[in-house]
Amino acid sequence: MISKSKMMMSALTVVFVLGATADAFAQTKRRTPPKYTLPANSVMRLRMRDSLTSKTANVGQQFTSTVVDPVYAKGFVVIPQGSVVTGHVTSVQRAGRKSDAGSMTVVFTGVQLPNGKAYALNGSLTDSENTDNEGQVKGGSSKKRNIAFIGGGAVVGALINGAAGAGIGAGVGIAGALFSKGKEAEVKPGTEFNVILNKSVLMPEYRGGN
Repeated sequence: MISKSKMMMSALTVVFVLGATADAFAQTKRRTPPKYTLPANSVMRLRMRDSLTSKTANVGQQFTSTVVDPVYAKGFVVIPQGSVVTGHVTSVQRAGRKSDAGSMTVVFTGVQLPNGKAYALNGSLTDSENTDNEGQVKGGSSKKRNIAFIGGGAVVGALINGAAGAGIGAGVGIAGALFSKGKEAEVKPGTEFNVILNKSVLMPEYRGGN
């Protein structure tokens, strides 16, 4: 027969284990930071890290950019300056006859923060600069997503019926310029441009460390 002392010891062991497990669970729950919604139509300012040209680019080719200004959600920084955004080419039109400038359309699919954490996103080039201090597009501003890198001096221009038009993205500070026809689209490292989110992203406040 099991003695009373052994039964009491077993019971105390079970209580201790259950208590420790509950305490660990509570600590884990407390350590989980709240997440905030970075809504669709938020605008990020990026700086190109790689070189990209319609002369050699292929559909699916990846490239990276860095975040120029911190991105906020509910007043909290969720994407800090220096984060790396990954994108890839979705279509390429190489320069042809004098009337055909090269162009490239791209999408942005992910961001890696300086602390190593990575998140998926869905973003497109935009010509909008009319945003508030948290990167939200203000009423009446452009939310165009039919934007591409085009050739001949203009960095970002509108796509009209699938062809590169003469509209220049205000987001690169060269509005009103005309591109020279028949030139390849070339985006050099250091080129800055705006990206607009097509879908919202749920993210915690950024904190350094892993």
